[in-house]
Amino acid sequence: MRASEEEISGLLRELGAWNSGHFLLSSGLHSNQYVQCQKILQYPRHGLVLADELARQVSEAGLRPTVVVGPALGAVHWELLVAMALDRQAYQADRPIKAVFAERPEGKNDFEIRRGIEIASGEKVLVVEDVTTTGGSARKVTELVRRLGGDPVAIGAIVDRSGASVDFGLPFFALVKLDLRTYSAAECLMCQAGMPLSKPGSSSSKR
Repeated sequence: MRASEEEISGLLRELGAWNSGHFLLSSGLHSNQYVQCQKILQYPRHGLVLADELARQVSEAGLRPTVVVGPALGAVHWELLVAMALDRQAYQADRPIKAVFAERPEGKNDFEIRRGIEIASGEKVLVVEDVTTTGGSARKVTELVRRLGGDPVAIGAIVDRSGASVDFGLPFFALVKLDLRTYSAAECLMCQAGMPLSKPGSSSSKR
C-alpha cells in the first residue's frame, strides 16, 4: 500500500516528530521548526511504512541497490528498515541487502565504516538520511562510499526541508518535501529576542 506525502506529514505531526521552537540544527544553522524522525523510527511498524514507500520509489526508478548506507546517528534504524524493505522486493534473492551505518570517530569530522564491515568494489549503494537540510552528511557518506570503491546510485530521505535547494548530482528521493527557513546565528531573530536555543538530541537548552 502506498503512503502519500500527506499521510506521512500527518504521521510526523501525530507522533510529535514535527516541532516548533528555537533549534540548533546539526548543520549549525538555526530554525524555528525541527523534524525529529526518531519519534517515528522508534516504532518499527511506522518506520516500515516509510521504508516501504522509499523502496517503492527507488524500485520504480529502475534502481537496484544492494547496500544501504546511512550516517550515524540520524540514520541509525532508518538504513536498516530501508534495507529490509528492499529485501522484500526479492530482486536480489541469492543474497540479502546489506544495511550499514557510517560513523564519525571521536574528534573527526569525516565518516568511516568500521566494525569489520566492507563495501565491495562496484556495489550499488543507496545512501539514506532522515532529514536533509544542507545535505552535508549525505554528501560525505557518498564520498566515503566512492573512496571505498562502491557505486552510489541515489540518495533517500524521509524529509527534505531544504526547499528543493540541494543537488547531490544523483537521483534524490524524499518522502516529504518542506520549505522551512533556516538562519545563521548572526541573522537569527530568535537569538536576538533571547529565546532559549535547544539542540535536538540534547536534554539541555542554552541562551
